[in-house]
Amino acid sequence: MPTMTDERNFRSSYYEKVGCRGVEEKKSLEILMKEKPWDRVKLKQFCLRFTVPAAYRNLVWKVLLDILPVYADSHQFVMEQRTEQYNDLLYAAEMLERVEMTAPRSEVLLAMWLLELEEREPPIFPETNYSSADTFIPIAKSLLELYDHEVDVYWISKGLTDIVRNMQKDLVKLKEAFQNMLEKEDGELYNHLIEIKALEKLPLTKWFNCGFAGVLDDSSLTKIWDKVCSGAPKILSFVAVMLIMTLRRNILRATSADQVLKCVSEIPEQCEEVVANKAIDLWQYYAQPQNDQLKK
Repeated sequence: MPTMTDERNFRSSYYEKVGCRGVEEKKSLEILMKEKPWDRVKLKQFCLRFTVPAAYRNLVWKVLLDILPVYADSHQFVMEQRTEQYNDLLYAAEMLERVEMTAPRSEVLLAMWLLELEEREPPIFPETNYSSADTFIPIAKSLLELYDHEVDVYWISKGLTDIVRNMQKDLVKLKEAFQNMLEKEDGELYNHLIEIKALEKLPLTKWFNCGFAGVLDDSSLTKIWDKVCSGAPKILSFVAVMLIMTLRRNILRATSADQVLKCVSEIPEQCEEVVANKAIDLWQYYAQPQNDQLKK
């Protein structure tokens, strides 16, 4: 099995291991954050090329998702307003008995978001069996593990869920991109999945609709969500490809679709970061990050 992605990224991976790459990326981001106002286009380009340093990720995501403006001097005031909105929604959800306050926090946040959503007509995507709960709750659960500030968790969960909802019209293209890339990268594995009638049974809709929340560990997810927040949903197809390829040995042993589904539901912990890193490598090699919209 050729290690094309490993070979093409050997040098950058080495620099990252010895700590050089991360230092340079952090300096580059800090320069962007000193601009007044921030240039959202440059910020997106940075996030598409690099992994956002953990210390700045919360802030960067909030700007990319329009939770905060590009004017840094206004960030504190706007977050105060966001906090007031959060408190009002929390109070309304409790008073209207939309959810028990003793419920898991992700469910409380979902109830708040659905309450806010009622103010406008939500799009309907019957062909995808889209469920707000299946998107919002896994995302919120992962973010609650990443961030202590529940107000941030609510707004970022809302922003990521909105991206997924807007992505529904392109879900078929994402699945096609997955199949085309898997066939190109690993024809043997692709043909095996077809032979045992497992290709169409893969839970791609579920994976894409939750952005792999609950599928990959939280530290691996953040690298993928850097790209999603920057307007590159096609990265999710590459994550699915690398997930399948990383588990290829077990999948090739499978003789039925059910065995494949069992295999992809039991991802070894040590494989999760490998999946995320290789997916980004593959995506950066094949896709055009600066114009990664799904092709019409």
